[in-house]
Amino acid sequence: MLLWIIIGAFAILSMIVSWTLKSKFKKYSEIPLQYTGAQIAMKMLQDNHLNGVAVRPTDGSLTDYYDPSNRTVNLSSEVYSASTVAAAAVAAHETGHALQHAQGYKAMALRTALVPVLNISNTVLNVIFFGSFVAAIFMQNLFPWDLALKIIIASYTIMTLFSFITLGVEIDASRRAINWLTESGVITYGVTRDSAVDALKWAAYTYLVSALSYLATLLYYILQFVGSNRD
Repeated sequence: MLLWIIIGAFAILSMIVSWTLKSKFKKYSEIPLQYTGAQIAMKMLQDNHLNGVAVRPTDGSLTDYYDPSNRTVNLSSEVYSASTVAAAAVAAHETGHALQHAQGYKAMALRTALVPVLNISNTVLNVIFFGSFVAAIFMQNLFPWDLALKIIIASYTIMTLFSFITLGVEIDASRRAINWLTESGVITYGVTRDSAVDALKWAAYTYLVSALSYLATLLYYILQFVGSNRD
């Protein structure tokens, strides 16, 4: 019951943060700037003497990302061609990831290295939970619950670590974005800078909620393990 409360609470919190982020993006998309998102990204790359990184449009809404495998900054259409504070903030943030990659930012490298381990953890968890579901239907124990808890805890530990590393990487990319936007004169202190900071702050909240959700779930299973060993 407690697990479902945790899942439900964070699901609601995630929806609230997501809705607020979209609302903020819409609001700050009404504040004009002189550069499009694509121009912002290219200018930021040029100012940082970073060659060999392409800026490309991509489908979807708020689907912007940096791909280290082919060194591309991919911007959604509402960011790529828009000349607004919101577009500038998102474009600069994704370009911030390109700078992290080029400069060998350790947290980003660690996150990349953890991806294969994360994928294995997800697969293992799916097997454990599906096996538990089947076992409940046929009223049989496919594997000891104590062993299952250990595997679940190990998997959620990796997921929690990955989530908090990702949060740090995203915050650093936003810091780089705001610093460059301000120093380059693209945005100025006052409404435009405050709006850009606010937009990126709410984007970071989505990662914070995700990280806290994994942490809460991990703590739940740790308590389950401690309790089962006391019986």
